[in-house]
Amino acid sequence: MRLYRLAPVPTELTPTTRAYASSLTDAEWAVLQPLVPRPATPQGGRPPKYSPRRIIDAIRYLVRSGCAWRLLPRDFPPPGTVYWWFAKWAADGTLERIHDGLRERVREAAGRRAAPSAAVVDSQSVRAADTVGKHSRGWDAGKKVNGRKRHLAVDTMGLLLVVLVTAACVQDRDAGRALLWRLRASHRSIRLVWADGGYAGKLVAWAACVLHLAVEIVRKRPGQSTFEVLARRWVVERTLAWISKHRRCVRDYERLPAHHAAMATWAMVAVMTRRLARPHRPPSIQTNTA
Repeated sequence: MRLYRLAPVPTELTPTTRAYASSLTDAEWAVLQPLVPRPATPQGGRPPKYSPRRIIDAIRYLVRSGCAWRLLPRDFPPPGTVYWWFAKWAADGTLERIHDGLRERVREAAGRRAAPSAAVVDSQSVRAADTVGKHSRGWDAGKKVNGRKRHLAVDTMGLLLVVLVTAACVQDRDAGRALLWRLRASHRSIRLVWADGGYAGKLVAWAACVLHLAVEIVRKRPGQSTFEVLARRWVVERTLAWISKHRRCVRDYERLPAHHAAMATWAMVAVMTRRLARPHRPPSIQTNTA
């Protein structure tokens, strides 16, 4: 009987090695690297053992595959190290700066201004795992979901502007105040917001009086009983679909609502990085050979 020796698991990946489908390509890292802060190296201290690229690869793998922190493959840095950087970047604003820098580049590449002037808001309820505490979860009677609800504000391209995570029992119009407040504070150029019927009522008058935001309700057609694509509202629905392609965002496993918001933000970082690294092909010219 012939015996085969298994190759050892590599402990350090070269920059051009792409171990998993979620790993950064060289083109994606070239887009992301200027936005990622370099680890501090104090004088006389030990240099960092793991590069930011390897940390981001591990986070992208977890967000895309939906695995637990302790189940990260061995060729990534230790799970405790990856989680430490994930929590640090989410808390000190590094993740937000990376995401906002990518969004501005995507908008400029599409021929738009870096700062948007209009937004679309919506929410999505997701089931929560047993790791989610009772104090931050609730029952969404309309969707029959016991978990949390993420409230999104996106621009007209579907790029994420603000994400807010609450218990699923919180109504859209109640969370809408905090969502619009954050939107107004972080994006002063926003003047118009489209929303569905769940945000109608006192929220519209409050936004106009306090935030000087015009909230326009996009309602269904009278008598509509089947699915129809509604103007403006489909943009945020597509963003929710982009986020839901990342399995860690399909179900909420995070103890902290801010960490679930960070997972959704990392999902959009992956979407925008891939879009910016995509080679731009010139339009093909069709000739009539008949």
